[in-house]
Amino acid sequence: MVGIFVPLLPTTPFVLLASACFLRGSPAAHAWLHSHPRLGPCLTAYEQGRGIPLRAKVAAIALLWLSIIPAIVYVGIPWAGLAMGAVAAAVTAYLLHLPTLRSPPRAAEAPASRGG
Repeated sequence: MVGIFVPLLPTTPFVLLASACFLRGSPAAHAWLHSHPRLGPCLTAYEQGRGIPLRAKVAAIALLWLSIIPAIVYVGIPWAGLAMGAVAAAVTAYLLHLPTLRSPPRAAEAPASRGG
């Protein structure tokens, strides 16, 4: 929820962190997150190492660079701009390294929530 309301913080790392924490701390919350109709299928595919949809990769990389370039220009400090550019390049390389799902995951692929 933090990433939704705090500017410049993406939601995805927080969703992944929540899933990892819920795995051991709250199995019910972990199951709920994975059965979520929108987040569940992609989260499950990512955690199983099957990758992310091409559309998500393209959107993530495009939004990353569309937000980082103005930030680099606005900051105006060369070493800070270099650091931001290096982080953005590393994130881009990581995203490109991930496997690409050929077809988007369906809600049926997510684990059942309760008593199913």
